Amino acid sequence: MGRTDACDDGHDAGDLRDTDPAPPRPAEPAGRSAGGAWGRIPLWVRVGGLGSGCLLLIAGGGYVLGLIAVRLASLSIAMAAAVLMAALLEPIVTGLQRLRIPRALGALFAILLLIAAFLAPAVVLWNLTASQFGDLGGRLTEGLQRTRTVITDVLPVTDRQLDQVADDVRARFERSGFDVLAGAVTLVEVLAAAVAALFVAFFFLKDGPSMWAWFLGQLPERSRALVSESGAAGWDVIGRYVRGSLIVAAIDAVGIGVALSIIGVPLALPLALLVFVGGFVPYVGSTVSGSVAVLVALAANGPIDALLALGAVIAVQQIEGNFLEPFIVGHQVRLHPVVVVVAVFAGSLMAGIAGAVVAVPLTAVVYRVWQVLRARLA
Repeated sequence: MGRTDACDDGHDAGDLRDTDPAPPRPAEPAGRSAGGAWGRIPLWVRVGGLGSGCLLLIAGGGYVLGLIAVRLASLSIAMAAAVLMAALLEPIVTGLQRLRIPRALGALFAILLLIAAFLAPAVVLWNLTASQFGDLGGRLTEGLQRTRTVITDVLPVTDRQLDQVADDVRARFERSGFDVLAGAVTLVEVLAAAVAALFVAFFFLKDGPSMWAWFLGQLPERSRALVSESGAAGWDVIGRYVRGSLIVAAIDAVGIGVALSIIGVPLALPLALLVFVGGFVPYVGSTVSGSVAVLVALAANGPIDALLALGAVIAVQQIEGNFLEPFIVGHQVRLHPVVVVVAVFAGSLMAGIAGAVVAVPLTAVVYRVWQVLRARLA
């Protein structure tokens, strides 16, 4: 009995000694545990998803900033105008500083010069327009009658149909009405935005270098050189664009104004000023302002002078677009016409005329800064 128990005990001990312990479970590779599904996704899908997510975040941030800018429309327009004015007047301040004139006095002189450049033509324009309004009514009546005769002779349209169209247009204008209080509020907002733009532009010109240096000092040291180069490139593009657009718009205004004066179109100087202002909105602005000049020629002098005015507008704009603008503005700032038109329409939809004016220089700055970043980070 004892022997048997001993043998059984020995057999059991041997069985225990011969049995190997279970091997440890190998650790699951990363990506096969909690992120197993992510690891099985193709690499190009993962990269595309991450890139799309980043683009959506950037687009969302831009959309939010756009909403804020639209809600603060007057302030946004004033700041944009201040930047454009500072870029336009910067060479004057720099030149005066080289003559040992303090930067503050140079900035004040540049702002006063800009104000005088806008006020003097406005005074002359007011006096000239007031003197021409005496016979303008009679000329418009005669021109409209000649235009009416040509339309009824050439087109299958009767006098009754033309009267109906005129009555419909008049009724729409009467229904639209005019709110005097809203007009006064809008005028106050425009004047306040103009004063704020001049005020900010003065300090941009006076303290611009020190403000930029302070901003760079707030950044990490490793990124200061890149931001400094990008900012300098963007500021150079704004200056080139504003000064080039100013010269091109002035050439357009002079050419079309002289042509309208030779043809005998009334209010040639106000129309030339309208062409000058419209020249700051590429493609769209020059087309709209030229169309207004042609319509005034049609209403005041008849279809023959309107055709002559149309030919003059097209000729001046073709010379400007194909020869002057590439030479004056420079190829560094020029964008493809499709990009320009899309930017103008997008800016006009978001902020009206002011958005259309700011859209192109903003697009040019973004493109130029992207070129700098791509060259430095390549």
